[in-house]
This record gives sequence, C-alpha cells and structure tokens, in this order.
Amino acid sequence: MRRFSPPLAICLILFTGIASAAAQSSEDLIAKGKYLSLAADCGACHTSPQQGAPMAGGYAIHSPLGDIYASNITPSMRYGIGDYSEQEFARAVREGVDKRGRHLYPAMPYTAYNKISDEDIHALYAYFMHGVAPVDRAAPQTHLPFPFSIRASMAVWNLLFADNQRFTPQPDKSSEVNRGDYLVNALAHCDTCHTPRNFLMAQKNDQAFSGSSLGSWYAPNITPDAQSGIGSWSHDELARYLKTGHIAKAQAAGPMAEAVEHGLAHLSDEDINAIAAYLRQIPAVSSGAARARDSYGQASDAEQRLRGQHAQNDPGWQVFSGSCANCHQPQGQGNAHYPSLFHNSATGAEQPDNLVSAILFGVQRGDIAMPAFGPDADFTNRLSDQQVADVSNYVLRNFGNPAVTVTAARVKQLREGGDTPLLVKLTRPAALLGLLAVVMIIIAGVILRRRKRRSYAAH
Repeated sequence: MRRFSPPLAICLILFTGIASAAAQSSEDLIAKGKYLSLAADCGACHTSPQQGAPMAGGYAIHSPLGDIYASNITPSMRYGIGDYSEQEFARAVREGVDKRGRHLYPAMPYTAYNKISDEDIHALYAYFMHGVAPVDRAAPQTHLPFPFSIRASMAVWNLLFADNQRFTPQPDKSSEVNRGDYLVNALAHCDTCHTPRNFLMAQKNDQAFSGSSLGSWYAPNITPDAQSGIGSWSHDELARYLKTGHIAKAQAAGPMAEAVEHGLAHLSDEDINAIAAYLRQIPAVSSGAARARDSYGQASDAEQRLRGQHAQNDPGWQVFSGSCANCHQPQGQGNAHYPSLFHNSATGAEQPDNLVSAILFGVQRGDIAMPAFGPDADFTNRLSDQQVADVSNYVLRNFGNPAVTVTAARVKQLREGGDTPLLVKLTRPAALLGLLAVVMIIIAGVILRRRKRRSYAAH
C-alpha cells in the first residue's frame, strides 16, 4: 500500500485548513452582506409581492412622477446584475448610475446609500453575487411622462443635491449613536421618507426628520419634539416600535410596515437600540402642534347611544358600527389583536392621511392584517369616498383630534396617490402652454418697448 510521506501529509492538512478557512470567510462575508441588505431594506422594493422571487424586481414604487419599477438585482447575466463588477455595483448603489451609464431615479435611495462604507459595499456585492439566486426574468420598464422621461436630467439634479460622501463618525458622539447615525442616514435611509422636500423634490435637510408626505401616506415627525415629534416616547417604546411595528400608541402601516417587515424586524437588538439612541438626540423640530399625537381621545359610548335612533343617525356611525366596532370595539378601546382608536398617533395627528389610507388600503404587516375598505378594494364591504370621509370624521370626533376634518375630495385625492407636487403640475401640457404664453407676452412687451424707444430717439 502506498503511503503519504509526512511532508506531503502536512501540506495536505495545511491546504485543507486554508481552504476551509477561506470557505468560512466567504460564507461570513455573504452572511454579512445579507444582513446589510436587510438593514438597507432592499427586498421591500426589489421583491414583487405578486411574482415573489427575491430581488427579481417588478415592484411598482408609486411616486408623484409616476410608477417607478424596481429592477432585477439578482445575479442573472441577462436580466440582472450578474455582469456587474464590484466597482460598477458600487457606482449604481452610491451614485445611481447603472452599468450602461443610465441614471437611476432617486426612488432608489442612492442619496443615502452614498454614505455606505467600502467594506459594506464589498459585503453587499458578495451577497448579491453569491447569496441570491439568479432569476432570468426581465422587470417591467419604467416609463415616466416628459420631461421626467429624460434620465440624463438626473445628472444635473445629482450635481445639485447628491454629495456622494462616505459616512464619517462624529468624535463627540458615542459609538452607539454613531452606529445609529450610519444605520438611519445610510443603510436604512430613514431621512428619505421623513424629511420634507423642496420644489425640485430634494430633501430640506435643515428640517430633517420633521415629516413628509409619501403620496397616500404621511411619514410623521420623528424628531424628539415633545408635541410635534416623538419626544414623549421612551427609548423602549421607540425600540419596540422599530422592531415590531406595534406599540399601544402607534402601529406601522403602508411604507413603514414594509420597512419593519422587510428590514427593521431582522436587525439585532444592538442595532435597533442604536437607531433609537440616535433619533432621541437629533435636533427637535416643531410644527407648532398643541399636543402630542398620542394624547388625544378617550373611550366613547357614542356607538351604543346612537343605536336605534334612526332619525338622528350619524352616517359615520353607521359605517363604524357595521365595519369597525366589531374589531376595534364599540368604545374604541381595541383588544389584544386590534389597536385602540384613542391615544393613537394616527387618530391624533394633524394630518389625517394615515387614518384615511389605513381605511382605504388596509394594513398588512407580518401576521397583522386589516382589510382594505376603499372603493377599489377587493372586498365585499367596500366604502365610497364619502363613507370613508364619514367614518374618518366619526373616529376623529369621538376618539382622536376633533380639530381635523376629512372631506370626500381629500379621500379621493389620497386614493389616487396624494398631493401633486408643484414641479409635476408645472410640467403638465396646460401649464407648459401657459408658461409659454407668459414668455411670449414678456418677449412681445420687450420688443414693443424697444420699438418705442427707437421711435422717440428718431424724433
């Protein structure tokens, strides 16, 4: 029998050990990249609920400019990013420019991702190339109306509003707060939703985290202001909300529910606590609110009092009694499965958008489900815009902020995607024709003025 010589055996043992260590190192890098992708909430946008394949794209991101479809970011060589080098991947993530030099729209939050470190970009690249299954399917193409269809215009926008600077820890802050800063402003890109936008749809960073409209939903003020923000929340309440999307005074719905389900719920307790620590020390911004959102309301016996009084029936009560009271309870106190309607940040807010949108579109978060009741809902007990307004006003009057009123016109607007930004209004044909007419009038006025001056000079 042939035997290995001792030197050869030692070499084989060493080689096997090195190979095993390399494989373990690669697995660790991929695992790190997966964790970072969860922190960055990549799956929420790049995984279509209808098609289901992870990171294969196809999810429609509703924006004021139109629907923007998330791309396939699996390592498919034909339809995904399989042929991207790490440098090309980094450029797409941080600068919003793909392999072909085409500009991405900032629905892809590269304005936040540009702060991601080289080390984390390397881990993300390893995960997407080796930890995600390739899906050979093309995602739908985005077709925005003119002039937003001109992607090259994003180069000018980037020069104005995208700084492409890496995150730098603040030496006067603790390691926990700096970690929270990196998570909030780079990976989790919380600022991109919770910071208001200017005329050109760029963030007003001097009002960071003070609240912003997200189409049909509203991302509230999350600065530590006691009345307008979350200054009345304890650290534990904030941490639990980030992790689960549910505390007594607030429940995540809409885009925030997606952020919790696909991202925040998977973070370590240390990272969740770091996010909470960072948010609790940022500058407070007040909108002038008189009271904290969760301080409004109390249990009401209106539902019981109005039963049988058909001549005096409130149309909002009729909807509430038939569609809401069974789950949220007649006095609005909720139960172990459904939240209270009073001392609730959605019913006490200055903007009723989240209350209305929860009724219109329902709430889906993990195993939490409230059906959609809006006119477009696939549900037998659908409500008209007027009925949604009626029941919203009943809830606000009896359980929430009674100073807020909802109209059927506002419900319709939220159902169709929310407020239209001025920039979009100005690019519509009628506005462009009006602007052209104004320019022509100004030009005509200048020409007439010059002619008059020449006439005076001739005399």
